[in-house]
Amino acid sequence: MPGSVLKANARKLIFDNSPRLFLISIVYIVLITGVDWLTVRLPGSINTADIYARLASGEIPGPGIIYTNFRPTGVFLALILNFIQPVLYVGFTSFCMKTTRSQDTEFKDLLNGFLFFIKVVSIFIITTFFIFLWSMLLIIPGIVAFYRYRLAYYILIDDPAKGVMQCINESKLIMHGKKLDLLTIDISFIGWYILNNAVIILIPSPVALPLVSIWLSPYFGLTIAAFYENQIAATAV
Repeated sequence: MPGSVLKANARKLIFDNSPRLFLISIVYIVLITGVDWLTVRLPGSINTADIYARLASGEIPGPGIIYTNFRPTGVFLALILNFIQPVLYVGFTSFCMKTTRSQDTEFKDLLNGFLFFIKVVSIFIITTFFIFLWSMLLIIPGIVAFYRYRLAYYILIDDPAKGVMQCINESKLIMHGKKLDLLTIDISFIGWYILNNAVIILIPSPVALPLVSIWLSPYFGLTIAAFYENQIAATAV
């Protein structure tokens, strides 16, 4: 099924399920934004926001500035928060999959990733490591690896009883010959992401983020969920 059709179906689902879908998307955006905010403001961790601000003003921060308040506990807590991000992503993906399948959705769907927290984090660590190794060769192999493992979370959501490596290997099989199709869909959303970042930069306020993301998050999420459904149906045949 062409990406344009998947996107058209996603737009229809958005309007058919509004305003509930938008409300759930706002909660997801607030949770993700909150995790990001806490990660850079933990006491004792490296304050990347401060470093970026110094770089923007033309100052090159030295090791003394970067590690002045460095504490192992801060780094550990930041690491935990980084693991929570893919878990929240899995929860929102679960919500998008249920919406695509015309199933009942609830706000608690956003927390579904915590039901199999260890597996989600394991997939995140393993796939990130694999992508990093392939990227050490060239950028292109790294991109190919990224798309090769892209559906691992979706497979886990469909059957939480499956093992981590089973989800990763099944993603490789499903994505065989389909990586370019998904890349094309991702590229078609570039304009939306540019607009989203432009709004955040031009209107530096916590209110600015949902202005575009409230539409973009479900639009993109439902499109990729539909892509997964399409590939599963094709594989079954």
